[in-house]
Order: sequence, then structure tokens, then C-alpha cells
Amino acid sequence: MNFCSDNVTGAAPQILEAIVAANGGARMPYGADDITARVEARLREMFETDCQVFLVATGTAANSLALAAIAPPFGAVFCHRESHVNVDECGAPEFFTGGAKLIALDGNHALIDANELLRAAAPPAHGVHGVQPAALSLTQATEAGTVYTPERLAAVSAAARARGLKVHMDGARFANAVAALDCTPADISWRAGIDVLSFGASKNGALAAEAIVVFDPAIAATVAFRRKRGGHLFAKARLLAAQFDAYLADGLWLRLAAHANAMAARLGAGLAALPGAGLTHPVTTNQVFVDLPESVIAGLERAGFLFYRWGAADSTRLRLVTAFNTRIEDVDALVAEARRLSGLP
Repeated sequence: MNFCSDNVTGAAPQILEAIVAANGGARMPYGADDITARVEARLREMFETDCQVFLVATGTAANSLALAAIAPPFGAVFCHRESHVNVDECGAPEFFTGGAKLIALDGNHALIDANELLRAAAPPAHGVHGVQPAALSLTQATEAGTVYTPERLAAVSAAARARGLKVHMDGARFANAVAALDCTPADISWRAGIDVLSFGASKNGALAAEAIVVFDPAIAATVAFRRKRGGHLFAKARLLAAQFDAYLADGLWLRLAAHANAMAARLGAGLAALPGAGLTHPVTTNQVFVDLPESVIAGLERAGFLFYRWGAADSTRLRLVTAFNTRIEDVDALVAEARRLSGLP
């Protein structure tokens, strides 16, 4: 009954089985193996374009290496104020870029507005004395659980192009966004103006597997070297690739994400019906943000349910996250206890 994050889960059985199967025998190291080649080909087919793929084990590595490929040390990277690269990467993007400056933008429901980007990314008035606009980092799905539609994504990317920015997407929950939008991966990546995507699997059933998917060949030229220099080229890369091999097979990645989304929708609907409750953001993917009375929150905590109070230790705003293996019984148990604490049958 732990709703703190989709990181609290283990790995999906299919992915663990794939790792065990790949463990036998000998294969060439550093990504020169048949499993890695198969995953790269599958991702090109899935994205419907000749992208370049670089596997890493963490989202921080994927985001930071991707940004380093598109932003120089004297560059500015625009991102949402609540974005993971701004709040939760411990300075890794700045470190890997050699000092690029993150510039945080506001926007309702953690979404960046195209007009706000145009304003913020105007050429600096002081020439060489100011950081130079270089890149935009978007999150899909966002830290609020919301999503950029293909149309909104294209508009924001067009604004970035107008300011000469390359566009990165943090796709730690990309699968949840694709499942929620019922679109193709291409529709919310390169077709909408994305140059490089951090395609995550770890939050959606993998053990530790992320892919830097580069749609611009000019960017890809340096990523292999940056990955090695940054200490993220795995000798036994087949064990990373095996996770993606299973993850992408027969649409497993979308089925897992769709289940997590459905559990969040069920949870959000149940909590929103309580007296004094209010959803902070639309429940679109697998995150629920809700305001509840303190008496209900304290009662849920005493009953053993785990979640985060969002913003402060005494906040009455909660974040609850569902995952690929969240049980309906646990969702219903939390809602039932919250109803009881609210004096409802």
C-alpha cells in the first residue's frame, strides 16, 4: 500500500526473465552485442525514423548527457520550475554541460507555454556578458502527471525553434503519456519537434534501463563519447538491452503504463468524491495530486498507507503515484479508509 512513487516497485517478471536469459553465454561488450542491436532496431521501428540510441541505467544520466549534447557551458537551458532537471538532479545537468545555466519557467499544471518561452528566451541584451539561449527541456508526462498534447508540444517546439533552441524531452514517464494520449511515440517526439528524448523504462517495470534517443544526427555525433567519458557506458550492456528487449516486446511497455494510468484514475475519482477534497491537477497519467483534510491524512497514515505530503512536511496536499503492478484492492482499500475517516459509508 505504498503510493509514494512508481520507483518503490520491483521489476516486471517479463523483464527479470529477459535478464536471466541474456545472462547465459558470451556476448561482445559495450553494446556490440545482438540484443543491443535488436533493441536499437526496434526503437527505430517504434519511432518510425532512423534515430540513434544510447542505453544508460539512470534517468539522471539520460537527461544530463542529452542536455550536454545540445547546450554549451555558456548556454541557457529553459525548463519548468517543477521539472526534474531543475529540482531533483543534484546539479547533474549543470555538471555534465560544464556549467550551462538552468532557467526555470512557470506554467499551469507543470506545462510550459509557448508565449512564455518566447519571452524568456529572447536574445540577451548584454551580448557576451549573458548566457546564450541554447536548449529547452520538456517533461512528458510532467511532474504534475499532466501531458503535452501533440498540438501543444508542436507549438512549444516551434517557439523554441524561433529562438534557436534545441529541444530535449525528459520521458521518464513517456509510456504513461503515450498510453494516456493514445497516440504514436513519433507524434509526441520528433514529429512534434523533439531533438533528443530520454526514454525511461525504470519507472514502468524495468530494473534499471533508460535510453537516450537522438533524432538529430548532428547531436548524436558526440553522445557516444559523452556517455563513455561520463562513466555511463556499461561493459555488460546486453543486461541493459535485455530489459528493453522485453519491455518493448508485444507492447508490454504500453500495457504496463495503461494499467498504472487506470489505477490512478480510479484512485483520483475516489478521493475527489470526499468532503473537503480537491484535485490539484487533472489525473491524466499515473500521478494523483489531491488536497484532503488533515484528519483524513493522519488517519490514512496511521492505517499504514504511504504517500508524500507535497511541498512541506505538514502539507495537506498529497501526491500519490500508481505503478505497473498497483493492485485494485490496494486502491480500493485506501479510498474505503478515506471514506470511513470522512464519515461516509
